[in-house]
Amino acid sequence: MDYSYLYIAAIGLAVALYWRRHRRAHEQHAQELKQTLEAGLGEPPSLHPVIDPSRCIGSGSCVRACPEEALGIVGGKAVLKNGSACIGHGACLSACPVEGITLVFGTEKRGIDIPHVSPEFETNVPGIFIAGELGGMGLIRKAAEQGRQAMDAVRRRADGSHDLDVLIVGCGPAGLSAGLAAIQHQLRYRVIEQEESLGGAVYHYPRNKIAMTAPVQLALVGKVRFGEISKEQLLEFWQDVVRRTGLKVSFRERLTGIERRGEGFVVQTSAGTFSARSVLLAMGRRGTPRKLDVPGEESSKVVYRLVDAEQYRGRHVLVVGGGDSALEAAIALAEQPGTTVTLSYRSEAFSRVKAKNRERLGVLADAGRLKVLLRSTVQSIEQRAVNLEHEGRKLSLPNEAVIVCAGGELPTPLLRQVGIRFETKFGTR
Repeated sequence: MDYSYLYIAAIGLAVALYWRRHRRAHEQHAQELKQTLEAGLGEPPSLHPVIDPSRCIGSGSCVRACPEEALGIVGGKAVLKNGSACIGHGACLSACPVEGITLVFGTEKRGIDIPHVSPEFETNVPGIFIAGELGGMGLIRKAAEQGRQAMDAVRRRADGSHDLDVLIVGCGPAGLSAGLAAIQHQLRYRVIEQEESLGGAVYHYPRNKIAMTAPVQLALVGKVRFGEISKEQLLEFWQDVVRRTGLKVSFRERLTGIERRGEGFVVQTSAGTFSARSVLLAMGRRGTPRKLDVPGEESSKVVYRLVDAEQYRGRHVLVVGGGDSALEAAIALAEQPGTTVTLSYRSEAFSRVKAKNRERLGVLADAGRLKVLLRSTVQSIEQRAVNLEHEGRKLSLPNEAVIVCAGGELPTPLLRQVGIRFETKFGTR
């Protein structure tokens, strides 16, 4: 009996199901792109891919490689369907089989300031180096390489004439790698980090987010090969490296000023003043968290990002802000059993936020899982309460934690004051 027609029918059915599934996915991508543009979220914050439509074959390799789901296929071509979600890790670039992707900074509408640096990552101000995200490099592997390579140039400048051979600002991938290289080169160093933990931007990734896939070369450690690794696993690895190598990091210490003094610098931090022959700026582009400037904000219960919603289970929490980070924090908290959540925002409506966040927030508010106070501002923070002004009236709420999601202040003015030159990129490398 001839079964060939059955095989042909089975293959035809498989092909039909394949194209049906892909058509639905492409329609969904087109709808997401439309919603992103309508919400004003099409502008990527930093390094991002630009797809050459003449080269793109619509394979979807870049889409599958992007853990942020920022890319999609529309009209048979890859597109950046959610620019605000792109964090510039560049996995799409290496995944493209036809080399149809270029990573660029800024867009035609919104420029991004990128500092001028030499091949050794030294700025136009001799002795000040920039590596990692501040210099436009969000890739973990590349940032770590830059930090290590910058220390090679710092070593040649070290002459013992200052308290420190190098002050390293930031403890993300670039700062950690630079600190290890400083130990290897027997430099007198100091690493400062304004947060309470190492990791830089990685520390603030969502739980279980895939953080790194490429091998990286670290001083004192050698080549470290990773497959896919979660944020938690990567942070645990770095913490183990710090323990094993004896790398010293001063947490909760913030850079406040740099002044040229002879062949080096006098650097002011929140912990004191230091003289340094060289300075490596390895902080992220998130900048210093924007403060509320209200009485009680210095309390330990006030933080500026939500890392783990579960730790606030059963507590009274106030979230301040009106962007996606604030909405996502309030939503995650409201989904914890027994947590009382209030979201305070000074404007009369949320703008430039993802539609799914707005919808989910509305559902939770209607269900009584959280309370939204528009046109409200925080007046003061007390040990067990927080005081607000809401539509002209005073309001006091029970409170055990405050999470401020009001964005950050980039250190660009401070760096320009030192003399560091920046170039504004409008969709260019």
